[in-house]
Amino acid sequence: MKPQLFLLHFAGGNCYSFQFMASMLREFEVVTLELPGRGKRMGEELLKDFDAAAEDLYKQFMQKLTSPTYIIYGHSMGAYLALKVSQMLEAAGKSPSYVVVSGNAGPGIVYENQKKRYKMNQADFIEELKKIGGVPTELLENEELFTFFEPVLRADFEISEENGMENAPAVKAPLYALMGSNEEKVGEISNWGRFTRSSFRFEVLEGDHFFIHKHPRRIATILKSCIPA
Repeated sequence: MKPQLFLLHFAGGNCYSFQFMASMLREFEVVTLELPGRGKRMGEELLKDFDAAAEDLYKQFMQKLTSPTYIIYGHSMGAYLALKVSQMLEAAGKSPSYVVVSGNAGPGIVYENQKKRYKMNQADFIEELKKIGGVPTELLENEELFTFFEPVLRADFEISEENGMENAPAVKAPLYALMGSNEEKVGEISNWGRFTRSSFRFEVLEGDHFFIHKHPRRIATILKSCIPA
C-alpha cells in the first residue's frame, strides 16, 4: 500500500492547485482536498470560520484515510489548517507520519502593518493580491470574472487571518517548514518548530509567496524524504 499524501490548498485554491507537481508524486496515493464553494464543491456555501474549515477537512480525512502512513502538506492558508487538522487527527488516534507546511512563518508571527485583507475595499484588495501573486492577471483585470471569484478569496483570507492558532499545542508528528526567500518574515521560519514535539526541519527556497511553482521537483523530493523508513 502506498503512503497517502493529503494536499491542502492556499487561499483561492481548490483540488487542482497542486496539479503542477502531480507527475512527481507517483510514490504516493495523492489526495487533494478542497473547501466548499469552489472546484468540485462549487455549489456549496463558503466557509469563513477557521474552526469550521478545519472540521470540514477533518471529515474528509476520516472518509479518505486508508493508509497507516500518511503525510499532510498545506501551503499558506493550508499550512495553518494542516496544523489544526493534525491536532484533531492525533486526538482521534490517527496521527500523521509527517506534517509539511509552506508559505508562512507559522501561527503567532506578527507581520508589519498587520492587515485584514478580507475587510479591504475591492481596489485595495486587488492591489494586495497583485503583491502576493498567484492570482492570474487576466482574472484581476476582468471585472466580471473577479466579482465572481472575489467572495472565495475573501472567505479564505478570513479563515487564514483569523486562525487563532498562536498558542496551539504542538503535535507529536515531525514537521518540515518551507518558505520563499522573498517572503515577509522568512527569517522567522523556525517559529514552526514550537508546534512539534518531534523533529523539525526547515528550508528556504528562492522566490516569493508562490515559490512552490518554481520548485516542484525539490518540494516533491522533500515530501518523499518524509516517508518513514
